[in-house]
Amino acid sequence: MSRVTRDISPLTTGRPACDDVGVKRATTVAAGVLTISAALIVAASVVDLQVPGEHRAATETDMAWTAGIPGLGLVIPGALLMRRLPGHPVAWVLCLSGLHWCLDGAAASWLAYATYTDRPGASFAFWIYQRLGASLLLWLPLLLLIYPSGRFPGGRWRIAGRASLALTGLLPAVVLFVPSAIAQARAGTPMPAAFEGLDLDPASFPLPAGWWEALLGTAWLTLPLGMIVPFLVVVRRYRGALGDDRLRMRWLLWAAVVDLLVMGSALVVPSISDIALGPAVGLTGAAIVVALVRPRLLDVDRLLGGTVLYGAMAITVLLVDALVLSLTGAFLGRRMPEQDAAVVAMLIVMLGYGPLRHRLWLAIRRFVLGLRDDPYRVVAGLAERLEQSSTASGELQAVAEAVARAFRSPYVAVEVDRPGGERVVAAYGEPSGPTEALPISYRGETVGRVVLPADGPRAALSAQDERLLGDMVRQAAVAARAAHLAQELQRSREQIVAAREEERRRLRRDLHDGLGPTLGGVGLRIDAARNMAARQPAEADKLLKQAREDVTAAVADVRRLVHDLRPPALDDVGLLGAVRQQAARLRAPGLTVTVDDAEGLDGLPAAVEVAAYRIASEALTNVARHARATSCRVRLVIEDGALVVEVTDDGVGIPAGTPSGVGLVSLRERAAELGGNFRIECPDGRGTVVRAELPMGVLV
Repeated sequence: MSRVTRDISPLTTGRPACDDVGVKRATTVAAGVLTISAALIVAASVVDLQVPGEHRAATETDMAWTAGIPGLGLVIPGALLMRRLPGHPVAWVLCLSGLHWCLDGAAASWLAYATYTDRPGASFAFWIYQRLGASLLLWLPLLLLIYPSGRFPGGRWRIAGRASLALTGLLPAVVLFVPSAIAQARAGTPMPAAFEGLDLDPASFPLPAGWWEALLGTAWLTLPLGMIVPFLVVVRRYRGALGDDRLRMRWLLWAAVVDLLVMGSALVVPSISDIALGPAVGLTGAAIVVALVRPRLLDVDRLLGGTVLYGAMAITVLLVDALVLSLTGAFLGRRMPEQDAAVVAMLIVMLGYGPLRHRLWLAIRRFVLGLRDDPYRVVAGLAERLEQSSTASGELQAVAEAVARAFRSPYVAVEVDRPGGERVVAAYGEPSGPTEALPISYRGETVGRVVLPADGPRAALSAQDERLLGDMVRQAAVAARAAHLAQELQRSREQIVAAREEERRRLRRDLHDGLGPTLGGVGLRIDAARNMAARQPAEADKLLKQAREDVTAAVADVRRLVHDLRPPALDDVGLLGAVRQQAARLRAPGLTVTVDDAEGLDGLPAAVEVAAYRIASEALTNVARHARATSCRVRLVIEDGALVVEVTDDGVGIPAGTPSGVGLVSLRERAAELGGNFRIECPDGRGTVVRAELPMGVLV
C-alpha cells in the first residue's frame, strides 16, 4: 500500500497552544512594527512635500509611497496573522519584509530631502536605500520556502533551500560592499551630482576592480538560479497537499497570478507600475493571511479562474491600446515633430479609437464569456427559439443551446423528470470534467435540472450572471412544463378518443352479441307459445317460462351495462351512501372503517361524483388488501370550490422507492382528468393518507 508523504503540517484556524505571555509579546511586537512602519511612511510623505520634482529627478529617488504602500500591504496582514497565530514564521516574514519596504521608502525620501536642504544623514540614507535595499530580494524566496507551515522542507530539499537563499543573497551581499563607482559603471549611469560629497562607501572593500566586476556578474547570474528551488518546493508541496493544505497552496497560486498580471500590465503601460505595485503586494499579503487562517472563506478555485480570465482580457485590451497608440505615433512622427506627433496621436486615438474601445472590450468578453453582458438579448433570443420549436425535445434543446451560448459553456444539459421515473435530457456539447446541477422549479415543484461544468474560468458566475441564469432557468421551467402539458394533452386526447371508441365497441358487442339475440329468442318463444297455447297448453307454458328466464337475463345484462356507465348507488343513495356501502362490503380482519358525515354533496357534477366514488373505492380496497390497518377514515368535504376525498389509515404505510401500481396510477389519472391534484403521504413512516382534490367549477 503506497503512502503519500507531505512536509506541510496542518495549521490551526485559531490561536496555537502557547502561554498568554507569548501571545501578548507577539501582539505587542506586531503592533510596534505596524506603528513604526506607518510612522515612517507618514513622516516620509511629509518630507516628500518639501522636495521639488526637479531635484527628485536629479537624484533618481522614489517618493515614499512607492515603497511605503507595498510595505504597509505586508505589515498589516503580517500583524493580523501575528494576532491569530502568534509567533508563526510567516507572520514574522510579512512584518519584517513590510518594515524593510517602509524603511527603504523613508530612506529614499530623506536622501532627496537631505541633499536638497543640506541636512545630515544623507550618507546613511543612501546606504540604506542603495545598498541595504538590495536585500529586499531575499524575502520572497524565504517566504516560498517556509509557506505555509513556517518550516523549511525536510531532507535534501532543506539543503537545496538554504543553498538557494545563499545564491539569492549573493547579490545583496556584493552590493553592500562594492564601491559605488564600480556599481555605477556597471549600471551604465553616472552618479548624480547631488551625491557629491557624501560618504557612499562606508563598508566597501579595496579589491581590484576586475574582482568586483566578476563578483557582480556572478551575483546577477545566480539571482534567477536562487528562485528555482523555492519554486520547485512550492510545486512539490502543491502536488502533495490535500484538504485545507491544498486550498492554502491555491491561495498562494492566486496571489502569484495577481502579481504576474500586474507585471504584465506594467510592461504594456509602464506608467502604472508604481501605482499597481502596492495593491498587488497588499492582495498577496491578504491572500496569505486568509489561506493560513480561513482557507475556506471564499471559493478560491472560482476566484482563481475569474482572475486569470478577466486579467488576460484586460491585458489584451491594454496591448491593443498600446499598439494603436504606437502605430499612430510612428505614422505621424515621420510627418511632424515628435512632440506634436505625440499630441496629435493622443487626440486621434481619443476621438477615433476611444469610442471603439468599449466595443472591443465587449467583443472580447463575448468571445470568452458569451452573451452574459446582454441579458435582454439572451432572454429574448431564448424566447424566440422556444417559439420556433414545435416539439418538446426541441424546446429543451433550445434552452440548452441558449445557456451554452450565453455563458460560453462547453457543456450544458437540461434534464426534465416525468412521472414514472422517465427523464428527458437535451444536451449541448460533451462534459470534460466534473459538473454541477441547478434545480429547475415550477410553482414550488422541482421538475428537472440544468447541468453545467463545475470547474473552469467560465464556471465563475457574478451576481448578475446568477440572476441571468435564474431567468433562463425559469424559462426552462416554463418550457419544460409547457412541453409536458402539451404531451399530456395530446396523450389525453388520444386516450379519450381510444376510450370512447373502445366503449362504443364494447356496448355494440354486448348489445349485438348478447342482449339482441336474447331478446330475439324471447320473441320467437312467445310466438311459439301462442301457436301452441290452444293445442298444447303445457308446452306453451314451458316456452313462456323459458322466455321469462331470458327476459330476466336480459334485464341483468342491461343493469350491468348501466352499472358500467355509472354506479347505480350514486343515484339510489348518493355519493356518501355509496361510499358507505362500499366500506361495508370490505372483508379485512380487525379493520374498522369510518365514513364522516358531510354536507353539501347533493347536486355534484356527475363526473366529480363518479371520480370521487372510484377513488374512495380503490383506496379502501388497497387498505383492506395491503395496509394491515386497524382503522380507516374516509372524509368527503367541499373546500375552495373542490371536492376533497381523503382516506387515512394507521397501517404499515408505503416503503420509500415502491413503484406505483396500476391502482394508484388509475387514481392519479382520475384526478388529473378533472384538472385536480392527487397525492399520497406516509406521515412519520407509518400509515397512509390518500388525498384527492377534484375541482367542480368548470364542470357545473
